Amino acid sequence: MNRTTLSLIACTVALAAVTGFAAFDPPAATGASAAGSATERPVERTGLLCPAPSFSDIADTAYTSFTPVTQGAGSGGKAALEAAAEQSADGKGGKGGGKQDKAVLTPKPPGTPAVGDTSGSDTPALIGTADGKYAPGWTVQETTRIAAGTGRGLQGVTCTPADTDFWFPGASTAEGRTDYVHLTNPDDGAAVVDIKLYGKSGAVKTTVTDGLTVPPHSSEPLLLSTLTDDAQTDLTVHVGVRSGRVGATVQAQDDAGGGDWLPAAADPAGSLVLPGIPKDATDVRLVAFTPGDDDADLKVRLASPDGSITPAGNETVHVKAGMTSAVDLGPVTRGEPGSLILTPTDKAVPVVAALRVVRGKGSSQETAYIPATAPVGRRATAADNSAKGTTLSLTAPTADATVKVTASAGSDGGSPATKTYTIKSGTSQDISAPTGGKGTYALTVEPVSGGPVYAARTLTGSSDGVSGFTIQTLPSDRGLVAVPKADEDLSVVN
Repeated sequence: MNRTTLSLIACTVALAAVTGFAAFDPPAATGASAAGSATERPVERTGLLCPAPSFSDIADTAYTSFTPVTQGAGSGGKAALEAAAEQSADGKGGKGGGKQDKAVLTPKPPGTPAVGDTSGSDTPALIGTADGKYAPGWTVQETTRIAAGTGRGLQGVTCTPADTDFWFPGASTAEGRTDYVHLTNPDDGAAVVDIKLYGKSGAVKTTVTDGLTVPPHSSEPLLLSTLTDDAQTDLTVHVGVRSGRVGATVQAQDDAGGGDWLPAAADPAGSLVLPGIPKDATDVRLVAFTPGDDDADLKVRLASPDGSITPAGNETVHVKAGMTSAVDLGPVTRGEPGSLILTPTDKAVPVVAALRVVRGKGSSQETAYIPATAPVGRRATAADNSAKGTTLSLTAPTADATVKVTASAGSDGGSPATKTYTIKSGTSQDISAPTGGKGTYALTVEPVSGGPVYAARTLTGSSDGVSGFTIQTLPSDRGLVAVPKADEDLSVVN
């Protein structure tokens, strides 16, 4: 007689808890899992990838690491950030792999942010891993200040996990733009990547961009304008991975308007939310693309503090299949913070979208990007906040929502502080986040009840008299993984 002691369901539970690769954030808006179908457990291992911050010799980059306190997480573990092997800026070859002389920072236990900084153009991409108590919700922010030149101002990006499919509406190969797509491979085997470009008339003819190899534990920046002779003001970049995994992010820099990181947009969907447009935005440009065979017609609404309005003259937008569409919305917020909500006029057609947001005028212009994002889910986390330079934006597009916001202890001490807010349906609110810590602190956003919530965080600052800003959206921090319940013993007895 043979007895199989490990059921298929039990095996699935164990794998999901260790890797965190199961489906995150089931759709229940209130935070409750479907009875008898799944339970949630803290992830036990996670990884993050931070792109090389700048090619400027006068760039100063700060890194902030934070893991929120998560009930049920283990007591041991560690987290670390290590340098990826360096590659040439044109992506044609490596300059040799290497380790930093020392880590940019040493992550601290849950509840306390850790900070570190570097300067100059030789700061490499970073590959991070965390396990045990450090893993659930681990968040690393990379924020760079550039005093002059292309991309001047403030550039910020939240380090992301590896994946296999990325969409970047809002890139450009126009004169005056210097846009790179950064590809980072965290694994022991090479990754094979395809890059496709789509402009206003459809697919853009490129040099060889199929089957690009990213070596193990390395990072490659590719200058988009070297991939094509076709200058496109508005471009959608698709990064697809044939084998392996990569982290992918676009660095979009403008000679006149500063620059910022353009993170991947949320997966193609019929309805999209782009949260956190600053109240003093002087120009907002919507860039959208539909990857399918059908055109998309979208209603455009701006969720403001007082409710949803339709921008005059931009009630709808038509997106032709396979072509990048762009719409100038101008100073759409008109002195009030807002979030853009896109919904189908009739038939839902999957779309990806992003906003290019400008503050200031003339030589004082600065630019940031807001990709369409997923809702907060169970919890979202934003690192690298300060008492004066942080704005948190919350949007409830379909129903009232109650949200708990917690500011962590600071990098220089202090205590956590929590406040609860109610966001009315169809509105977007800039809130004054609680503060109890000293120095740099982290924010966590946790929906308590009601409909889905979307969030973004804006950082403002200056360097040598040059002001700047950067915006990061706040989808789930991936701290919890939903796993099926093993309600029955499926052991087989022969």
